[in-house]
Parts: sequence; structure tokens; C-alpha cells
Amino acid sequence: MATRYVTPLREGGSLPAIVEADDDGLYVLKFRGAGQGPKALIAELVAGELARALGLLVPEIVFIDLDPDLARTEPDPEIQDLIRASAGLNLALDYLPGSITFDPIAETLDGELASAVVWFDAYVTNIDRTPRNTNLLIWHHRLWLIDHGATLYFHHTWNNYQARTRDPFSAIKDHVLLPFANTLLATDIDFTERLKPEMIHHIVHLIPETWLVVDSPFQSSAEHRQAYIEYLIQRLVSPRVFVEAAIHARSRYL
Repeated sequence: MATRYVTPLREGGSLPAIVEADDDGLYVLKFRGAGQGPKALIAELVAGELARALGLLVPEIVFIDLDPDLARTEPDPEIQDLIRASAGLNLALDYLPGSITFDPIAETLDGELASAVVWFDAYVTNIDRTPRNTNLLIWHHRLWLIDHGATLYFHHTWNNYQARTRDPFSAIKDHVLLPFANTLLATDIDFTERLKPEMIHHIVHLIPETWLVVDSPFQSSAEHRQAYIEYLIQRLVSPRVFVEAAIHARSRYL
């Protein structure tokens, strides 16, 4: 349960915020009532846990209940409306105090780690890992991945989603870590072996039921869940065109 709204993080259109919870911890709260609504939270949850399953560092992801009464202490009408619109279950990530944004000009990265992040982002179709907006933090000298609400963009239009598992994700050419990603083939072998169907099933079943019933094109939440599972599993079927696209895009740096 969120007990105190600390400060907004005015990044993009979703207006996340640092909040204090009843465990006395600080979290970056992603509001269900902002931007793309529950779909952004589903993407944040599923992509974040997939990254964690692959051994990448992601802040702990938790569910937080938001009491609309918190809006009464906020002077900003926009924040008041956002809190009221997000009453109930929301998503949050552990706040990393003292972390700094990864700077691709000032810092280099190990090729294996860079390849891991590039592969993952191509798999989940992450358009938000560019030099302008890296969504990467350095904390305790390690690289952490944040802000995955824009991933899995196929779920904003479910029409013909099976065919879209073959999306090569051409936007990977703009990935901030692509110049460092020199082990993509080896990473592909490793990661496709790690991402077992049962792991994907487990992660998708973490999605709260209430997030699957908002404007759903499916007759049941079970069908909705199964569609996510099908997409994520089919995307791993060979040939993986998203890997081919990443390798082709990186060839311009050779």
C-alpha cells in the first residue's frame, strides 16, 4: 500500500512518481490511470520479469495499492486526477537511490552484456533504448534496465497478432548499445535455451486479472493471457528474424 506521494518524475507522458509504501521503502510508481493504462503496466511487468529471467538486472517489481485519498494532500490538479484515476492496484519498481543514467559517450560496455540487452530489447520490441533515452542506470557500478512500458507494442492492436511474431523490429538499428553488441549469435543460442515455455507461462500468469478485462478484445482473461503466451513463445521459433535484423543493423559498425 502506498502511504505517501513523495515527488513526481516528469518523464514522458506517464508521469511516474516516487512513493513511500507501508514497508517504509521507496518505489517508482507507474500509474494505471496514466498514458496507455493497464497495457503499459502489463508490458512493464512481463518485459521486466523476462529480463530478470535472462539474468539482466531490473529493480524489484511489486504491486502497490493506491488509496485515492492520497490526492487530497497534493496541490497539483494533474497529480490529483492521476491518483484518483489509478485507485486500486498499480505497479512499482524499487527506487535505486544515487543511480545515474548510462552515458554511451562517456562509458563503454562489455560486449556480452550489450548483446544480452540488445537481444532482449529486440525480442520484446523495446523502442525506448536509444541514445536520446537510454532507460539504463548505473547503480553500484552495475547496469540496470528500467522503463519497459513501451515494449510489447503489438498488444495495442490485437488484430493478426500471430503473424506479428515475425516482426523483425527494424527499430533495433537505433539501439544505444548496438555498437557494443558483438556476441549476438552466441547470445541468441543462450537466451533461446533459457526462455522455456513454462517460464513464459509463469511470468504471464503474474498479470493481475483486473488488468486483463479493461477494453479486452477476448471473451475471457484466460484467452487474453494465452495470447500473450503464444506471442512470446512463437517469437522464439527459428528463424528469429529479430536477431537477423539486429545483426544486420550492427554490421554498419564493422
